[in-house]
Amino acid sequence: MSLIVQKYGGTSMGSPERIREVAKRVARFHGEGHQLVVVVSAMSGETNRLLGLAKALNAEPDPRELDVIASTGEQVSIGLLAIALQSLGLKAKSYTGAQVRILTDDAYSKARILAIDDANIRKDLAEGCIVVVAGFQGVDEQGNITTLGRGGSDTTGVALAAALKADECQIYTDVDGVYTTDPRVEPDARRLKTVTFEEMLEMASLGSKVLQIRSVEFAGKYKVKLRVLSSFTPVDSTDEGTLITFEEDENMEQAIISGIAFNRDEAKITITGVPDKPGIAFSILGPVADANIDVDVIIQNASVEGLTDFSFTVHRNEFKRTMEVLETKVKPVIGAKAIVGDDKIAKVSLVGIGMRTHAGIASKMFGALAQERINIQMISTSEIKTSVVIDEKYMELAVRVLHRAFELDKEPVQETLKP
Repeated sequence: MSLIVQKYGGTSMGSPERIREVAKRVARFHGEGHQLVVVVSAMSGETNRLLGLAKALNAEPDPRELDVIASTGEQVSIGLLAIALQSLGLKAKSYTGAQVRILTDDAYSKARILAIDDANIRKDLAEGCIVVVAGFQGVDEQGNITTLGRGGSDTTGVALAAALKADECQIYTDVDGVYTTDPRVEPDARRLKTVTFEEMLEMASLGSKVLQIRSVEFAGKYKVKLRVLSSFTPVDSTDEGTLITFEEDENMEQAIISGIAFNRDEAKITITGVPDKPGIAFSILGPVADANIDVDVIIQNASVEGLTDFSFTVHRNEFKRTMEVLETKVKPVIGAKAIVGDDKIAKVSLVGIGMRTHAGIASKMFGALAQERINIQMISTSEIKTSVVIDEKYMELAVRVLHRAFELDKEPVQETLKP
């Protein structure tokens, strides 16, 4: 008998018919002798509907109350799935994040999990019960309801798997695994049988919507065996989806590039005429960090006559607030000439552990983009990724061009290394 945590997303829970299918799939695993903890998201579109109601009353709702509202979508889902499982003759019990006591910090709308009390879940499992847990939510030390940010149900699932020391965490979505890129942008995208934790972490951080980055971080930290599957395959399907691995196969030649990630929710900000002196980067980004705004790509130009330009990117949703912070708390202090913003940019990234041992990847990338006259505004690299910031209107073209250039539609040639 093994303990499995399964997570089902909004499209999987999108209607009574879909919930019945989820119940049948869970029942199949239970019938095979597995213990099951099932984490679910709100029904597709429900969270947006709830947030829309709040913003119809106040354009800037109180964050605490917004989390109270947003968390109710998952509460409906857990009750419905528990009822569907009971209708199949199975013992099932639902828990909200507060009832489990998924303890988080108090950063409303993007809280982080601090601890999980798994005592009640273990008791129910020992009694043969299927436990259904609301994803995306928890409570802080004062008992206030908190939410984990979009995609937070993935994090809930992996965190529960870590706390329970589950044998596997299965993430069920509307896609049947991790692809070389989004098939809706590049029809020739290929499903990966396996992808390393490092690659998945990079792809999640760079815009891949398959898994939330914090769920991948949890999986890596606690060595949770993670698998991505589709809930739209037949209930009795033996499809294995994509496995997130923690070890590279040293006996086989790795693909140079595993995938292309992209993010169109980017905004670029440039502060011109910045005095080039020690501590200037902190003077700019310190107030931004204090406002709880995450910064991504950062570039500082070479100094000319003691002045430089400083550019960075933020999430598009944070663009307006970042500009306000810079105008009120940074520009008057550092004496910059101007602050220029552009919220119509996108980031496209190559990811692959093979980049460690292959030269010329960046050059090939830049050459392919240059042939299509796609201008690169910013560049960021790490050991296993190269990212470029470009005009948003060229994003999909860039993805398709790079997918062809690196022949990602083809299976990588895997040869046994000779002794």
